[in-house]
Amino acid sequence: MQPESEVRSLATSLHKLHKIANTIRLTGWITLWLQLALALVSGITLLFAATGREATNQPNPGLGVGIFWAVCGILILLFSVFWDFRYTRIGRRLDNPNPTLHPSKADTIRAIRLGIIVSLVGILITIVGASISVSVLVAKAVSQPPGVAITDPNKIIRALDVFIVVANLNAIGAHFVGTVASIWLLEKVHQH
Repeated sequence: MQPESEVRSLATSLHKLHKIANTIRLTGWITLWLQLALALVSGITLLFAATGREATNQPNPGLGVGIFWAVCGILILLFSVFWDFRYTRIGRRLDNPNPTLHPSKADTIRAIRLGIIVSLVGILITIVGASISVSVLVAKAVSQPPGVAITDPNKIIRALDVFIVVANLNAIGAHFVGTVASIWLLEKVHQH
């Protein structure tokens, strides 16, 4: 028979484990849905901008590069959404009554760190895309003579061009959500 202090210590340990498991699972679900919603908005905006640009037959290579980086950022964002789902599975495994099924603390930390790295790479890539797109839009705006009708259609800033920037900014926001959630989870796991 175990002494009462060991039973209390075990109960406290199980309660802490249950609490961190719920935190990981809940954070994973919240982050998953937030990032998925932002990825959907970003993807639809980008799709609208890309198809609208094709219909106007006025290609702009600078904005095409912005679209490329936005697509790369969205693909990384989709991986990040998958990783958020993995957080929910880690939390579920930690809450399992069978301790042999629990992931180790090192494995949990490794998974969270990978989530942070993926989100930071996503932020970097979408910032590059947004920077290129904004640079092209600024160049178009500066090249327009004041008070004179624009005769070169390639110098006109269209709403579809701005959508590329919007898509990149939504992706940056989604990656930021993932980074903050993963850093918060890392802190919670370290406290446990």
